[in-house]
Amino acid sequence: MTGRVRRLFGRLVDDLPPDFTGRLVADERVLGVAELADGGYIVATSFGLWLPDGDGTRRIGWHVISKVTWEGGTLTVVEADETGTVADAVLLADRPPRRLRLSGPGRVPEVVHARVTGSIKSRHHRDLPGGGAWVVQRSVAGRDGIVLQVRADPGTDPDVVRSLAAQVAEQVRRVRRGE
Repeated sequence: MTGRVRRLFGRLVDDLPPDFTGRLVADERVLGVAELADGGYIVATSFGLWLPDGDGTRRIGWHVISKVTWEGGTLTVVEADETGTVADAVLLADRPPRRLRLSGPGRVPEVVHARVTGSIKSRHHRDLPGGGAWVVQRSVAGRDGIVLQVRADPGTDPDVVRSLAAQVAEQVRRVRRGE
């Protein structure tokens, strides 16, 4: 296939590792593939980062990657779980960091950094009793609009975080209505 056809379809089957078990959606484009030092691959797409998970692979959406670093051949990914909602705010809790040693990083570190930071439309940290919380507005690949997320620092009182989430959601709602 020519480069023109490749651009037209966004990806070729050859772009994916032969043992890739994920199922890409129709508009999902492969942006980079990296080989893991201990075998296997990670695949960065327009919708998220596909990582080995048990006997298969699992996609982590760009909007739930809290932090990513690239240092010394290791990509460290901190994924967040959506733990609930308060009004229009999604509450997040970070998972432990996952360290992935890459033997052939290719463009993956730069793609991952660009996609994670590109999903963030605004962010600020609020100090709260016992810690604090990040309030982040992010775009979600494949969806219109912006999602409001609140991610507590470890040790922060969950009730205080929920109260903050409700306040910020109301402020965002007012701004959107032009009040």
